[in-house]
Amino acid sequence: MFDVKTKSMQWGEETLTLETGKVARQADGSVIATLGETSVMANVTFAKQAKPGQDFFPLTVHYQEKYYAAGKVPGGFFKREARPSEKETLTARLIDRPIRPLFVPGFKHEVLVMCTVLSHDLVNDPDIVAMIAASAALTISGVPFMGPIAGCRVGFEGGEYILNPELDDMQDLRSKPEQRLDLVVAGTRDAVMMVESEAYELTEEEMLGAVTFAHEQIKPVVDLIVALAEEAAKDPFDFQPPDYSALYDAVKSLGETQMRDAFAITDKQARTSAVAAARDAILAGLSDEQREDANLGSALKKLEASILRGDVVRTGKRIDGRALDQVRPIVSEVGILPRTHGSALFTRGETQGLVITTLGTGDDEQFIDALHGTSKSNFLLHYNFPPYSVGEAGRVGPPGRREIGHGKLAWRALQAVLPAATDFPYTIRIVSEITESNGSSSMASVCGGSLSMMDAGVPLKAAVAGVAMGLILEDDGQYAVLTDILGDEDHLGDMDFKVAGTEKGITSLQMDIKVAGITPQIMEKALEQAKAGRLHILGEMNKALTAPSGFSEYAPKIETMQIPVDKIREVIGSGGKVIREIVETSGAKVDINDDGIIKIASSDAEAIKRAYDMIYSIVAEPEEGKIYKGKVVKLVDFGAFVNFFGKRDGLVHVSQIENRRLNHPSDVLKEGQEVWVKLLGFDDRGKVRLSMKVVDQSTGEPAKEDEQAE
Repeated sequence: MFDVKTKSMQWGEETLTLETGKVARQADGSVIATLGETSVMANVTFAKQAKPGQDFFPLTVHYQEKYYAAGKVPGGFFKREARPSEKETLTARLIDRPIRPLFVPGFKHEVLVMCTVLSHDLVNDPDIVAMIAASAALTISGVPFMGPIAGCRVGFEGGEYILNPELDDMQDLRSKPEQRLDLVVAGTRDAVMMVESEAYELTEEEMLGAVTFAHEQIKPVVDLIVALAEEAAKDPFDFQPPDYSALYDAVKSLGETQMRDAFAITDKQARTSAVAAARDAILAGLSDEQREDANLGSALKKLEASILRGDVVRTGKRIDGRALDQVRPIVSEVGILPRTHGSALFTRGETQGLVITTLGTGDDEQFIDALHGTSKSNFLLHYNFPPYSVGEAGRVGPPGRREIGHGKLAWRALQAVLPAATDFPYTIRIVSEITESNGSSSMASVCGGSLSMMDAGVPLKAAVAGVAMGLILEDDGQYAVLTDILGDEDHLGDMDFKVAGTEKGITSLQMDIKVAGITPQIMEKALEQAKAGRLHILGEMNKALTAPSGFSEYAPKIETMQIPVDKIREVIGSGGKVIREIVETSGAKVDINDDGIIKIASSDAEAIKRAYDMIYSIVAEPEEGKIYKGKVVKLVDFGAFVNFFGKRDGLVHVSQIENRRLNHPSDVLKEGQEVWVKLLGFDDRGKVRLSMKVVDQSTGEPAKEDEQAE
């Protein structure tokens, strides 16, 4: 009944297995990839005909984590997987980016790739397994795909690169100073197609070494997919790339001169209008049949690309007249919003980000419910890209894949320099509002985020800047690496290469390649050029920080204290009674974790002190020989009981009240009276022994020896 094909190999410390032929047989391609005990099913289907007039490639990639894969029940009211999580969205992008450029040019049939996590061993991250499964399913489906690709994750610890480190080793790298890298690389056997990383100030040489190491590790996986395809692949889909050379010649003859003049305009809005006018002129000169050709958009794009790319490679001059390694003019400003905790406006050419930092308490941490468990994050970065930033009147909706992806890239770049939670116990939220965009708004978010946090008084380890690099690679091997690319250079170029970091090293690297021909030499040059651009931007950012930024008066103040774990129950009380009383009495927020770390937050310093004192009185132990202020709570024939330390009472024997004989303690004391006492020690039964006569009752200082002797 089943024609099952299976291929396996030893990959690092685990066995990688690819299987097809048993499940989802009506899909064009279906593969279950298993690494260790993590299994992901990838299913590929594609339309056998393109929609009439289709002028773009409609590829959709979905990645789904099913909670049953880890033996969990989803949270929430409905107890069902709902909208994609941030991890699912980012993984879908991770798979989409390296496969999209490898479809045959001109193929515009709808393609759907669905990856479903079936089993998760909590050791091997399913994102890499999903990428391999998707590549294998595409390769055997018959779709015109010029793969396969494979991917892997690389760690860097103790100067050694680690293939596919365990999931726990890559969680919260800020708390693991020995682990300095979380790098994902995807590519074909011959070339790297995609890089995504979170790093801790790695040098350019260390980062390039990691990418090279990863590429060597994925080659055997590509071979495994090829071996599976040799036995299980369907016949290739009969697709011939459309020949629109005649249409292109007509487009070129009608508009090359006007289009070249349009691209010579340096201002983006003026250039966009001139390019649109050139297109209209071309359309006006075409026949009705040519205007209805589905390949017209491709012909127009080819003309625009040939003008932009050819001029850059031949002359070394770009659209806006800059040199290849020149960064656009930069203006940095901080503290521009009066009531926010921190704010910055970062402008680089025609790209601008208004970035705001808000400081919160432990109550503001984000809960993350994932297959590997529930965790909390105290650093959030949200990126918004409204239509007005590019002069458009478009639809406004919830954050899309692009917003989530760009926000995560900026998050990775900045989190490497955050202070330890024990040193700065705040929840940090950054919001980047892109107000203008013409290339690399995610890197503007990095620069603005760094400035905004500094304005908020966050003690960053170092400032972080980011720059986007581009590449134009011609068929004859000539190429040009571009620093700080414009939107058109990104759209019509061959590479989007974003590098962020400090003066010491790289904190994040993201690379997307549109052609399978990037050599290590080109990558090395791009990294060197990016370093120079990054250092230049850091120098410009420093001009905005002429004086140290103070802590905002509107931000909550937080004080931390550590208590013994066995005292946690006493601070919380039965049913939370004690901690509620502390909050109500002091007016401060109090948060306590399982390690005994307490965070006390309030905008009122006195409220923090009240809460601190109340907690201290519960958890602290009285010290022998120390003087305390107390209150008489009970008088008996043989002495007085004094509440002197939190809820701790002790006995002042009648002989220790004054340096004279008393008939009864009531001769000099009454209940409710405040007195100074010294802790003499504890008797054999652990009872507290206090003395009043050794303390000057007017000052609380030790009594003079001659007074004690009277």
